Amino acid sequence: MWDKIVYIFIITVATYILKQLFSETPNNVKFQSKFLVFYIWTSIIALLLLPFFVFNPKNVKNSLFGVQIIKHVTKLIEVKWHLRNGKVLVEDRGAVIISNHQSSLDILGLFNIWHVAVKIAAVARKELFYVMPFGLSAYLAGVVFIDRNNSKDAYRTLKATSEVMIKNKTKLWLFPEGTRNKDFTKLLPFKKGAFNIAVAAQVPIIPVVISPYYFINSKKYIFNKGHAIIQCLEPVPTEGLTMEDVPELKDKVQAIMERAYKELSKEVLSALPPNYPLATQD
Repeated sequence: MWDKIVYIFIITVATYILKQLFSETPNNVKFQSKFLVFYIWTSIIALLLLPFFVFNPKNVKNSLFGVQIIKHVTKLIEVKWHLRNGKVLVEDRGAVIISNHQSSLDILGLFNIWHVAVKIAAVARKELFYVMPFGLSAYLAGVVFIDRNNSKDAYRTLKATSEVMIKNKTKLWLFPEGTRNKDFTKLLPFKKGAFNIAVAAQVPIIPVVISPYYFINSKKYIFNKGHAIIQCLEPVPTEGLTMEDVPELKDKVQAIMERAYKELSKEVLSALPPNYPLATQD
């Protein structure tokens, strides 16, 4: 009897999910499925690559290899990435890359341009380390995990990493907003960590601005096909600067990125039909 009940339950749930997935009306199942595909695919690849990463731990070449496989999931969720001025990432030198943070999709955008910079060490909050198998695989691939609730410990970790960055000509990638920004009309105030590291190491800051994800509206469960522009801005030098210059440097870079973000927003939004369901609309 119970086996029949379980069977009926499974069939009922599966039928409901399939109806929602193929429905032309936006719904939560369709919306979450796009993210789920990304997370599941990333976890599977992380698990498969884990044994190989063990033999060459914390090498950024592991990341380069892994992301070249993971990035193809972007075709399944129907998002296209357009890189502009990518030449600033090519130069073989240590640098601190900073970009705005809107969604977990930012990581997928990073994956799609990783091959341009080649040697990148992404910086992530330590909670992601415990998301297995992704966390352990990412650690072995050279991702730097920091405790955002302990600024001193985070700074020590980044300082040690910056020494390796200079020696190996690796680029650190950080999100100075510190958390995901759900308001795509402006950027959140930047934190000083990335700028402290750049000044201490005397390496340039490379601002990277990602256009707003106009095709995602979580309130209305909409995740349409769309495109995002990844705009690399000109490097900002830090040679000769001291820690006293960090606040001014931070404000200067944020102002530059704010202008670029507004220009990109205007560009992508102006091409949309008047009734497009943007996330800023109720």
